[in-house]
Order: sequence, then structure tokens, then C-alpha cells
Amino acid sequence: MINLNTSHYESRKLVSLVENRTVHTLNSAELNIFETHQQASQVMLRFSEPVLASMIKGKKVMHLENTHSFGFLPGESVILPSNELMCIDFPEAAEYNPTQCLALAFSEEKLCETVELLNNRGTKQNGKEWSMTDYNYHFTNDVAINQILQRLIFIFAEKHPSKDIFADLLIQELIIRILQTESKSIYLKKAQHDSNNDRISFIIKYIQDNITEDLSVELLSEKAYMSESNFYRTFKHELGSSPNDFIIEERLKVAESMLRNPKVSVKEAYMASGFNSFSYFCRIFKKKKNLSPTEFKEKASVMKAK
Repeated sequence: MINLNTSHYESRKLVSLVENRTVHTLNSAELNIFETHQQASQVMLRFSEPVLASMIKGKKVMHLENTHSFGFLPGESVILPSNELMCIDFPEAAEYNPTQCLALAFSEEKLCETVELLNNRGTKQNGKEWSMTDYNYHFTNDVAINQILQRLIFIFAEKHPSKDIFADLLIQELIIRILQTESKSIYLKKAQHDSNNDRISFIIKYIQDNITEDLSVELLSEKAYMSESNFYRTFKHELGSSPNDFIIEERLKVAESMLRNPKVSVKEAYMASGFNSFSYFCRIFKKKKNLSPTEFKEKASVMKAK
């Protein structure tokens, strides 16, 4: 999760209890930290440039144009086009427990430059070019995106003479990772409904259907009728993770789902998820979830009982 450091609280001025704004500006981007200290509804907000909004603390309910309303929780982000009108409710904000959200606005030029850079590295396996296909894309941050946002908060607030350069590089990486996250989301959906439409969706479906098997890059590349090097490069370029990392993610999803069932033991979840070492399973689970499988199961049981 993203945290605001002490320098934020030292520099910010509390002038409003609803969407109190602290702003940091660089040449090609603007970082806004919004804090709301009381319940409110139908608060309107609009940016003149594309913006990434990411929740830090508390809960919002977002009502966007041409999309359904959704609860907006810590660790989640949404990317919006310029001039998108946001209508926001704050059902849980309180004086000593404020809702906190960051909004990173960047130029259309920066977005186009980054998309062009990605296309110069290679188009998608179906021949289509990269683009921001769904501006109102709502997603859960992965570890890398969280780390970039945390780093940007620090860079925008510091007084380093080269912070514009640092921020530009990080924003470029952030946009690429969001595009790849969106691409992965699209492929995951296609794998469930139209897996024979393209090679990546077919391989994702094959991995999910054979999660307990030995899934090597050699085997998967054969299934995709591609060379190992081309398959590996294409998979990582479009999904932002290697085939092996993706397999681990899918195995962890299986384990997490099973651990939420009080009738399933940790060992049963391990066996069903396809890991070939119990110690490795426990180690990688804790690294990714910040909880051991046993701790995760106990927490899920408590949450279910409430």
C-alpha cells in the first residue's frame, strides 16, 4: 500500500475538510494529494489533462461518465482522460480518519511519447499497435506500480535539482506498466470466453486448465507454435511479466481462493495450486501477500465470521 511520508504532513495546509488539496508541480506533471475529513457526497472534480487517481486510505464511491459507479479502495487506481468529470462520495471519511487519494496528472504528449516508445519495441502479437484502449480503466495496483507511486510522492516533495528527470522516467515506466496491466486483463477475459482467438489467450487458458502440471516455457512455446525466444519475448512484452512469473501468479490465485474455504487445509491448497515445494509455496505466498498461508487463512476466517 502507498503511504504518505512525514514531509507531506509538514508541508500541507488544511484549509478544507472536503478534498483538501496539496499540490506539487513539475514541468510535465502534477501530483495532487486529496484528503477528506468528513462525510460528503456528489463532490465534483475535473482535470484538464489525463490523470491517474489512486486510493491511499479510506473509501470513495466514484461515479464516472459512461461507466458504472464503483467503490474505490486503497491499493486501487483508475486512469481517466482529460476533462473527465468525477462525481465522488465519501461514505466513511472522519476528522481523525480522513480519506486520502493521490491524483497524478500528466500531459497527453507524455502519454503519446510513451505509447510510441512501446510500439517501437514491438507491436502486439496480433499486429495491432499499443494504445490506451480503455481510459476509465479501474484496476488493483501490483507491487511495481505501488513502488513507483510511492517513489513519485517522495520525488515531487523533495528539492533535488534533477527531480524533473527522475519523475519523467518514472511516469514513463508507470504508463507502460498500466498499459501492460490492461493488456493482461483483456487477455484474461478473452481466455475465459474466446481462448482460440489468439495465441496468448490460448496459452493463458492452457495454464489455468493445467495449473498442477509441469508448465515449462518449452512446452508453452510449442503449444503456441512459436520459438521459445519469440514466445517469451512476446508474452513479457504484452503482459508485463514472464511466463514463469505469470504461472506463479495463477497458482497463488488458486491457493488464495482455496484458503478462503474453512474446510480446506493449507496443505490441500498447496497441492491444488501446483507448486512442487511446500517451503517455496510458503515463502512465495508470504512475499506476495505479506502473510503466510496460515496467517492468510486465519485472517480470511475472521473476516468471514464478521
